Amino acid sequence: MRVVLIGGTSHTGKSTVAQAVAERLGFTYRSTDLLARHPGRPWGKVPPHVVEHYETLAVDELIRSVLDHYERLWPRIEALITERAEGDGPGLVLEGSALWPDRVAGLSVPRTEAVWLTADDAVLGARVRESAREEERRHPVDKFLARSVRYQQLMVESVDAHGLCRIDTGGRPVAELVDVILERPCRQDP
Repeated sequence: MRVVLIGGTSHTGKSTVAQAVAERLGFTYRSTDLLARHPGRPWGKVPPHVVEHYETLAVDELIRSVLDHYERLWPRIEALITERAEGDGPGLVLEGSALWPDRVAGLSVPRTEAVWLTADDAVLGARVRESAREEERRHPVDKFLARSVRYQQLMVESVDAHGLCRIDTGGRPVAELVDVILERPCRQDP
């Protein structure tokens, strides 16, 4: 079966676009966030230790922390991709920040394609702040945003270095992004 991977930093629209792609294709939708304990964002009902994590670590330390988390998660992601690509049944649209380009580029799984969504820093900032809506947590939310922006910079460098596909969401409607993804598949086949 076919597997479509949609990566990107937080608040680029991965979940919304991936769900729309899955619906259009009649595929199963999954998020990498559901494959392991996800600490969440530093607002809302997030445990105090997560808020402290964002308040005390520098942006580069936050990046190392999240990349380490994704590295530990990768064997489960790779197994899911392989199982779905080589099995019968509906295809899979898998989305998440854990789809780090270096790892995806190393996949040798047939019928798999990948794309990374990006967004302008101002768009990311507006989306993060809109979803947070809590002034008392302004500092950790600002750190989460700084981590997201830096993550995207590193991700774009990796995507480009491997010659992989990326699409700037640029305020485009979801249906248009789905069309772009489906019209220009980015194959990972060996």
